[in-house]
Amino acid sequence: MMNCLPHFVKGQVIKGFGRGSKDLGCPTANLPVEVVNSVPQELNTGVYYGFAQVEGDIVRKMVMSIGWNPFFKNKQKSMEVHIIHKFEADFYGKEMKIVILGYIRPEKDFSSMDALIAAIQDDIDQAKQKLDEAESIIFKNHEYFDS
Repeated sequence: MMNCLPHFVKGQVIKGFGRGSKDLGCPTANLPVEVVNSVPQELNTGVYYGFAQVEGDIVRKMVMSIGWNPFFKNKQKSMEVHIIHKFEADFYGKEMKIVILGYIRPEKDFSSMDALIAAIQDDIDQAKQKLDEAESIIFKNHEYFDS
């Protein structure tokens, strides 16, 4: 899996399931199914970290889920990106570029919504820490985000 990282992806932000902000307190930007299907098979489902940029804005830390979200029993594989920043408005329809740098954990089911929320917060904390490391931070200024 690590052989295909870093992995660069871009796509137009689409409406997702609407539960990130509302139910989980963790807003996500979803990418279209074509983008999800273009991810190398070597990237297992699970939680990843990296950097993201929304249409020319500054590059920010992100954590993302790739998979079926077993707790919600999704029928379609998705890529849900949580940019670690509080945005004042939605950005549906805007282009988002991401670079996936590392893997945090496999996707799994949870016994309760509270357990899922706690795991998400732990994922965010791990992503923040890993993205401050020298081998990660160099990607924040990668030329990919300038094009």
